[in-house]
Amino acid sequence: MSDRSQDAGQDAPRRTLPILQVGDPVLRERAREVSPEELPELQGLIDDMIATMREAGGAGLAANQVGDLHRILVAEVDGNPRYPYKPPLPLTVMVNPVLEPVGDATLPIIEGCLSVPELRGELARFAAIRVRYLDRDGTPREQAFEGLSAGTFQHEVDHLDGILFLDRVKDPRTFMTWEEFDRHHRDAWLERIGLP
Repeated sequence: MSDRSQDAGQDAPRRTLPILQVGDPVLRERAREVSPEELPELQGLIDDMIATMREAGGAGLAANQVGDLHRILVAEVDGNPRYPYKPPLPLTVMVNPVLEPVGDATLPIIEGCLSVPELRGELARFAAIRVRYLDRDGTPREQAFEGLSAGTFQHEVDHLDGILFLDRVKDPRTFMTWEEFDRHHRDAWLERIGLP
């Protein structure tokens, strides 16, 4: 299989998929590991996940969110208007990701989710992580992430385990709509975590 540098295949048509919403039981199931032999037949799914994430303005998308239970996620931040404060993140496809915290430090993150429309809430994520995974061509990789990028991958791996960010919010008083986050909370939160 040719190396695609993690980007979507150029010759395959891409289509957007419906994103499951909170309450759909598939979001509560654990996705299963993928064998390298399965990857050729999953390239179309990966391309469709990338197209769906980009169309929806997400920073990441897990296979559960489009009704598939293969252990695959995609992530990318490139001038995303939904997350103008997130650092750039090149398109990354992870198969069978395994996360490991790097240290005990946590970061308070106010998260949202394409499967939980218009709602945000505050939760703690590890400030630094290491991830071992296969890329879309089956090559083993390992990467380290910090800050909001680390939070993105923790959020998506939670999806693969059937966990929603709603489950990790300790104080329900932090739930808010996207509009009220922008209006009342974003600047103070960014100052708390040391971002301009």
